[in-house]
Amino acid sequence: MAARTLRIGLIPGDGIGREVIPAGRRVLESLPSSLGLNFSFVDLDAGYEHFKASGTALPDKTVETLKKECDGALFGAVSSPSTKVAGYTSPIVALRKKLGLFANVRPCKTTASPAFKSPTPHPIDLVIVRENTEDLYVKEEKTYPDPSGEGQIAEAIKRISSKASWRIANIAGEIAARRQQMRVGSPVPDAHAKEAMVTITHKSNVLSQTDGLFRSTAREALAQPQFNGMKIEEQIVDSMVYKLFLQPQYYDVIVAPNLYGDLLSDGAAALVGSLGLVPSANVGEGIVIGEPCHGSAPDIEGKGIANPIATIRSVGVMLEFLNLPEAANIIYKAVDENLGEGRFVSPDLGGKASTEEVLQDVIKRM
Repeated sequence: MAARTLRIGLIPGDGIGREVIPAGRRVLESLPSSLGLNFSFVDLDAGYEHFKASGTALPDKTVETLKKECDGALFGAVSSPSTKVAGYTSPIVALRKKLGLFANVRPCKTTASPAFKSPTPHPIDLVIVRENTEDLYVKEEKTYPDPSGEGQIAEAIKRISSKASWRIANIAGEIAARRQQMRVGSPVPDAHAKEAMVTITHKSNVLSQTDGLFRSTAREALAQPQFNGMKIEEQIVDSMVYKLFLQPQYYDVIVAPNLYGDLLSDGAAALVGSLGLVPSANVGEGIVIGEPCHGSAPDIEGKGIANPIATIRSVGVMLEFLNLPEAANIIYKAVDENLGEGRFVSPDLGGKASTEEVLQDVIKRM
């Protein structure tokens, strides 16, 4: 097997991001040599602390390096000021726009562990695929006087395009197909694994133009020949919320416009325990950024107890989108074994292990 070298950008950001992103690097460096993978790394700046020091939260150099040099990247966490700060905007949101990261992919999976109890008795293994560029998040709003003279009226544009809807539904189908292949090819295949399925979420019964376009375009994208045999369903978003909490074990891949995907992914994260477990990836053409879903956690910064599992799982998701499912599966299996044994888990899961102890246990299992 010819060796493959990948260039990975490391963007720790703020707070515990500076503790968990180095853990992600060490996991990549610890992958078995039999995979034929080599990694080079470049340290990049972004975040609120960098803004306070330099006046910019996302340096042009970071963006250009990611565009021109990197196959993938890991982004740690960003602190959010408690009050409005002139000139400051979220660097991860800016990165999504500047790099065309059109899909936010958030896997949610429970792992049996004696260290903590899941809020639901059902085993969950699903992915929420959120369109990342439009919907109400185009942030085109205005406020004007109510013609009746009674206060004001505020309006926001909800923009849905067939291009973005097709693109997000297509990648959702690809994710469902890859997950099915990885389940079959896992080191411990599950003979009873669920079939590949995509659930389209919308509110077209009320928003017939915008959500109606999303629904119909997603249906067309998922009718492509490469998705033949895949189960395609749809749910009105309020019913989706109800069923997601009632029967999360049923779902495989859920695809949704930006706002609904945001809400559903946060809700699903609550079903699988600590935010320290939940990974995500921001995916565009030719670049993927793995990103743990937790914040900068200033209350535990510098204590060495930050949970690195969300970052480690984000490394796996990044590798999936770099077409390295075997490497991703090795990481996922090691994490599942770590949590399943429950000996080395961090305080947010009720354990006593340090960041370093959790990392070392995962690496040993790889």
